[in-house]
Amino acid sequence: MTSIVTVTLNPTIDVFGEAEAVRPTHKVRLGGTTYEPGGGGINVARMIRELGGATTAIALCGGEMGSFLARLLTEEGIALQPVAISGQTRVAFMVRDRSSGLEYRFVPEGPRVEIADVEHCVAAISLHREGYVVASGSLPAGAPSDCYVRLAKAAQRNGLAFVLDTSGEALRAALEHGGLFLVKPSRSELEAYSGGPLDETGLAREAQKLVEAGKSRFVALTLGADGALLASPEGVLRLPAIPVPVRSAVGAGDSFLGAMVWALTENWSTADAFRLGLAAGSAAAGNIGATLCTREDVFTLYQRVHAC
Repeated sequence: MTSIVTVTLNPTIDVFGEAEAVRPTHKVRLGGTTYEPGGGGINVARMIRELGGATTAIALCGGEMGSFLARLLTEEGIALQPVAISGQTRVAFMVRDRSSGLEYRFVPEGPRVEIADVEHCVAAISLHREGYVVASGSLPAGAPSDCYVRLAKAAQRNGLAFVLDTSGEALRAALEHGGLFLVKPSRSELEAYSGGPLDETGLAREAQKLVEAGKSRFVALTLGADGALLASPEGVLRLPAIPVPVRSAVGAGDSFLGAMVWALTENWSTADAFRLGLAAGSAAAGNIGATLCTREDVFTLYQRVHAC
């Protein structure tokens, strides 16, 4: 079985509930409250586990909430390699207003970390000798912009394929380092990297330029309601969105990435793995709250996109 390691530098406990109406000043009482392990790489690991894959999640964990995160992951059957930090793992809140159907998301910055914490993640990656490392999520406070470069170098030293989903200066630094296996920017993230707005042709051109320049072997560009495109050494594959009622954006991009990487470890073609990723992202968007989609949801939608 091909090894998959995920890395989350700023994980969360995602608390979700529903209210009759969200109003200022008044107490907003919630029903259907759930507690889910969250954050970029954690959600990637959860999607892989749902599809039947095995993964090890490396995550910075601190305080009582860090212990709670570990317990939630254990209950889901996900192996955790915790890296202890002095701060408290953050707690994010999502509230669905039943009266309007709108979802409100409150995401704290999270604990400040030290460079030594990041180096402990580098050391944890160095214990693995084959497979994939998937790093996903924003950088926590205090983390230098080259964090993902450090992780990529550790993976590359051991012959591991490095997969990245992040934004801003962290994305720029990793792309400038180059040699990534797969990167998954959104439209706005690619436009920020490229320096301005891009039309359909420009998006495909810029994604393909990253491949040709050796920045990343594959670029999976997610475009929300406009679908996604995959740039590879073979060219560009463009797929439309799968029509689903969008109920939440939580974990959609991570579900896309987790499903695509899982399919690659199962020796699917890159194009079919990309299709499965699109199906998983759409399935996650159709769910309410922080609960990710099921394997059945993903493969039902995959049948619809497979003809594309």
